[in-house]
Amino acid sequence: MRIINEPEIYVVGRQTLDNAEVQRFLADHETSWQTDSERGSELIVELAGRVCYMSLGDKQFRKTNADYIGNLVGQGHGSVLEHAVWDLLITGVSRSLTHELVRHRSGTGFSQLSQRYVDESTADFIEPPVIAADPELHAVWLRSIEASHAAYNELVEGLARRVQEQHPDLSRTQRRKLAREAARSVLPNATETKLLFSANARALRWIITLRGGEGAEPEIRRLAVKLCRLMRDEAPNLFGDLEIVRLNDGSEGVQAGHTKV
Repeated sequence: MRIINEPEIYVVGRQTLDNAEVQRFLADHETSWQTDSERGSELIVELAGRVCYMSLGDKQFRKTNADYIGNLVGQGHGSVLEHAVWDLLITGVSRSLTHELVRHRSGTGFSQLSQRYVDESTADFIEPPVIAADPELHAVWLRSIEASHAAYNELVEGLARRVQEQHPDLSRTQRRKLAREAARSVLPNATETKLLFSANARALRWIITLRGGEGAEPEIRRLAVKLCRLMRDEAPNLFGDLEIVRLNDGSEGVQAGHTKV
């Protein structure tokens, strides 16, 4: 059993652009397109915006990708940002956090670790910093975690025997599932989980801004700040106006230069 204090994010999928198909489209319409970005996410957003008005070839007024996307973001034209998508594998977060994160259904997709099938006998846990900072409170928290985890392991063992006796015809996988799905009821919200999280740029901007605000729960705010840093590196023309700021309590938060996107 480990106590984890920081989430980890792995970028396992990102937007790409099929240049051959883009060139075929341009040739079919006897036009051209010049841009300077090499990031698929930024290219697809610019292309989407230009197709809306066919501002290509001689009608291509803004030459740089940054200028073009900056104008879109500045005017609040957020719909074209929905074409840029990332797949993020997130670990080191608690069930408390994912209960909040999965509320953001628009423009997102979630595949989360199943406690019905996955053995949590070696589970890790997320400790809130406000508890970790106080030795006495940490001791109370740790006792509770250890007791819950011990109860889970004991329940799994007892339930496995019971299921074997009552349902000998079931497969081993089914017996384990029946035991774990009942035993997980004693696991706390602090239990670490993993999920594959897919989202488009518009959804990510909203999640980062909302969950990075001062009123957000501290754990999900830490994730939002980490997402902010990551996405500014991934696509600076799409996320460059998001700023990491110091909040009144001394922690980091996120502020958007353009909120209506």
